[in-house]
Amino acid sequence: MTDREAGETAPFDLASMRMHYRAEGLTEADLAATPVAQFAHWFQQAATEARLFEPNAMIVSTADTDGRPSSRTVLLKSFDEQGFVFYTNYDSRKGRDLAGNPYVSLLFPWHPMARQVIVQGVARRTGRDETAAYFRTRPHGSQLGAWASAQSTVIAGRTELDASYADLAARYPEGEQVPVPPHWGGFRVAPRSVEFWQGRENRLHDRLRYVAEPDGGWRVERLSP
Repeated sequence: MTDREAGETAPFDLASMRMHYRAEGLTEADLAATPVAQFAHWFQQAATEARLFEPNAMIVSTADTDGRPSSRTVLLKSFDEQGFVFYTNYDSRKGRDLAGNPYVSLLFPWHPMARQVIVQGVARRTGRDETAAYFRTRPHGSQLGAWASAQSTVIAGRTELDASYADLAARYPEGEQVPVPPHWGGFRVAPRSVEFWQGRENRLHDRLRYVAEPDGGWRVERLSP
C-alpha cells in the first residue's frame, strides 16, 4: 500500500483524537448499597437529565465453546435485583453461544456523560410466561419480525426477508394475535460483578466495581484506571 493509499483509508489523525473529561468524580461514599440500585440511579440520569438516545442500548459480548468472542448491540428491556433482561432469537449466534457458554458481558457506553457500566454475569433463559408477557407488549410489526427473521443465518437477499414478512402480515393482519415463536425469548443476566466507570481528567478515571460475595452481599473495590 502506498503512502497516498494509506492516507485515503485513514483521513484522520487517530492518535490525537481524544476528549478531556472534566466530570465530577465517583467515590465509594457515592455508591448505593447494591449495583442494581446504583445502575437505576445512573440510568435515570442518562434517560432524563442527559437525554441520551437509547440509554438502554448495551453491547452484549458472548463467546462460543471454543472461546471465540462476538459482540452486538441489544436493548435492555428490564432489570431488577435478579438481573438484566434482554430478548432475542435463541437460534441466533448469541443464543447458540449462551447455550454452550452462559458467561456474558454487558457494556452500557454512555459516552456523552463520560460514563460506562460493565456487567459480567451468567445468562439464563426467562420463563415462557415472562417471555409471552413481554412479547405481547411489542408492536405488531416487531412480533411478525420475530417470526420472519431466522436471525444470524445467511440469506440470498433482502427480497427473501421481505417476502417472509409479507406472508406473515397476510396471515396475521393488524389486530390479530401473533403466537409467540418457540425459538424466541429472553435471557436474564445475573451479575457476578458490575463496574461503574466515570471519566476523569488526565485519564485518571474512577472505576468502582461491585463483586458478588458468597453470602449474597457485595464487596466494592476500586480499580486503577
